[in-house]
Amino acid sequence: MIGLCLGLAGVVWAEVPTTEFTLAWTHTIEKIRWEEDYRVTPQGLRLDAARIRGTGAGMEVPDGAVLRDGSWQYHPQLPVLPQLRLGRTPEAGDYQLCQAGACRPLADWLGPPRHERPAVEVWPCGQ
Repeated sequence: MIGLCLGLAGVVWAEVPTTEFTLAWTHTIEKIRWEEDYRVTPQGLRLDAARIRGTGAGMEVPDGAVLRDGSWQYHPQLPVLPQLRLGRTPEAGDYQLCQAGACRPLADWLGPPRHERPAVEVWPCGQ
């Protein structure tokens, strides 16, 4: 099974055995939750769907989004991504990695966000 690697500059800090996950976070200023659904493929990470639970500064609702169950839901049209680079600092809070409806902070795999390590990359293991 393909999995998800967490690390930086190709150095793996943790592996998560999954082929699908949701990346979730709270906007640091507007305090509104964002969620993105990804599929892990040998070619990279495919963003299948996304949800925003409100709007605000820098949080415009994309064209074609539909308000359903309290969130603006849409399907981004992006190519498969080789990796994601996520900023992680103590002030911004942490991302959550959700699988099968259960969400856990990245800190469960990587420890808390630290100034000395302000970013993490996410990519398919074995890529």
